Amino acid sequence: MSEKKRIPLFEREEIRELIDLLEGTDVAEIEVENEGRRVRLRRAGGALPAETVVAAVPQTVASAVSAAGSGAGAPSSSEDDKGFVVKAPIVGSFYRSPSPEAPPFAEVGATVNKGQVLCIIEAMKLMNEIESEISGTVRKAFVQNGESVEYGQPLFVIDPA
Repeated sequence: MSEKKRIPLFEREEIRELIDLLEGTDVAEIEVENEGRRVRLRRAGGALPAETVVAAVPQTVASAVSAAGSGAGAPSSSEDDKGFVVKAPIVGSFYRSPSPEAPPFAEVGATVNKGQVLCIIEAMKLMNEIESEISGTVRKAFVQNGESVEYGQPLFVIDPA
């Protein structure tokens, strides 16, 4: 089994330079890849302070509810999707299991407990575990394995226990 090479992340100064490049332009999004490192910055409505953009990709996401007010856990508007809606707290690649051969963390119809891992979102080579904020039954999964997800995108609907 080959060992995965650890690629260093962008330095804070490099990210600040990219933010400075975005300021004063009409560019809403920029994605840069250099020596296997990749970062994507997106302007949400207006200029964001550098600290907001840098904090947008935490090393570990403890729960699906973001302190920044992602709207996670908001009730769904569709009649079919009533329940607790788990939303993506970051942009990245969605994975239902820890590895391709492993079973999914949570299947539709399965009972989950508060704090249980529901999925992983990979962002900038970091694997962020997304945990359930409530105990209940997974009623619906909106995203398939390997798909890209956006900030605030619904991932699961959980019926409270």
